[in-house]
Amino acid sequence: MKITKVALLLGAAALVPNLASASTLQEVIKKGEVSCGISTGIPGFSATDSKGVWQGLDVDFCKSVAAAVFGDASKVKYIALTAKERFTALQSGEIDLLSRSTTWTSTRDTSLGLHFAGVNYYDGQGFLINKNLGVTSAKELDGATFCIQAGTTTELNLTDYFRANGMEYKAVSYDTSGQTVDGFKSGRCDVLTSDASQLYGLRIKLDDPNSAFVLPEIISKEPLGPLVRQGDDEWFNIVRWTMFAIIEAEELGVTSSNAEAMLKSENPSIKRLLGTSGSAGEDLGLRNDWAYQIVKQVGNYGESFEKNVGKDSPLKIDRGINNLWNKGGLMYPMPIR
Repeated sequence: MKITKVALLLGAAALVPNLASASTLQEVIKKGEVSCGISTGIPGFSATDSKGVWQGLDVDFCKSVAAAVFGDASKVKYIALTAKERFTALQSGEIDLLSRSTTWTSTRDTSLGLHFAGVNYYDGQGFLINKNLGVTSAKELDGATFCIQAGTTTELNLTDYFRANGMEYKAVSYDTSGQTVDGFKSGRCDVLTSDASQLYGLRIKLDDPNSAFVLPEIISKEPLGPLVRQGDDEWFNIVRWTMFAIIEAEELGVTSSNAEAMLKSENPSIKRLLGTSGSAGEDLGLRNDWAYQIVKQVGNYGESFEKNVGKDSPLKIDRGINNLWNKGGLMYPMPIR
């Protein structure tokens, strides 16, 4: 019988005479919680509900990592960060994981000392405009003023798009997405530009959501996903395979409501996912029921999507390219075996 790393860290460390310097996993277990960086308020991804409880697709991922490590999805400390603060908070160790609608780019993946662990939402930059502007295409926005959140890829994408189309624009920058909405509502700008998913969420914050709409053009690729610090493969693997596990669960039809019953399944893939066979959990340094705890407590990827941003949410965003690979989308889990 193998002794998992979690067991060692929770009380049997004396069995290992030469423990290396504290890893992120060790520090997380010592604290008793995952410190997870989220946004200051993006509907559908990370925002508080009427009771002040954090909800959203990114929040669910924080919970999933906690469920994998502790068997308890509630063991998360949420730290709200602006776009300008997010990378420094992770680099400095203030947070263990950044799950904050962040675009995977080469610069961020190579020069900041950080690693993207996967993609939990494939997005693209779009434009939210007032209907009374009389515009039906982004090509008609020459000379327009844009509300932009500072510290994002948004302005670079906008510059590239306008330069390529021989147009000009003016920008008004804000620190938070909420401030960009306020600027748009007050008339400081003609257009609010951000990831399209955020625009649908920000639109419902308007006094009259029907007064504005999102233009059809998408001008960039914005693969959004969680990040960890470089140099700790153990923690990177836990976060990355948490992402694969929730997608694999959807593909295999394992949900929060049937996960317990699925423990009796004879399907080899389900058995490996839920830990009734194989050693995937132990290989990660976790309990073998790590993925079962994720799905049972938080749900699979499809459940999280529909609840937070999809058909069961106020945003009503279609799955589109965020569907499973076998349903015409891009969500493809690496096999747990």
